Amino acid sequence: MQLRYTKSFLAKLEDIFSESDYILRYEKGNFQSGYCILKDNKVAVVNKYYPLEGKIHALIDILGTIDIQADKLSPNNRKLFGEITQMEIKF
Repeated sequence: MQLRYTKSFLAKLEDIFSESDYILRYEKGNFQSGYCILKDNKVAVVNKYYPLEGKIHALIDILGTIDIQADKLSPNNRKLFGEITQMEIKF
């Protein structure tokens, strides 16, 4: 899978979060990695001032570290989530 740095690809990643138990928020903050995960509250916070490429990288990193039940996702999102979790990304 090749990463596409477009708003539509970002929207697809956000759609995975909308179908999961996690809440995705864009807030300002001084995060070392550009994002913060509150696992107990199931909230993922991404720096809203990040450029498009940075937001996509942050969401992919988050999807690789949180526990999402793929069987609750729609078929398209399940396929995308599977591709994301299988690929090794070197930024």
